Amino acid sequence: MGATFSTILIVIGASVLLVGFFFLGMSLTQIFKGHDIDSEIATNKNMQRLGIKCAVQESREDTGTDCADLGCHGNCSSCDIDHEAK
Repeated sequence: MGATFSTILIVIGASVLLVGFFFLGMSLTQIFKGHDIDSEIATNKNMQRLGIKCAVQESREDTGTDCADLGCHGNCSSCDIDHEAK
């Protein structure tokens, strides 16, 4: 029983260490650059410069629907495929 308890402590310790390392790794942009990673298509200037668009925006452009009339501005979190005009 003693060997099992020490094995459990090693697994828990390794888990805590890995979670801490992951947290530090995800925080590097915040630590060194002073801002969060901008992964939203509507606000990321580099994605816009490269012509990357929200999938919903692309599908609406393919069908000829104007996203601006529906209140969608390329922000996937505020758009959905079945959004109806009011």
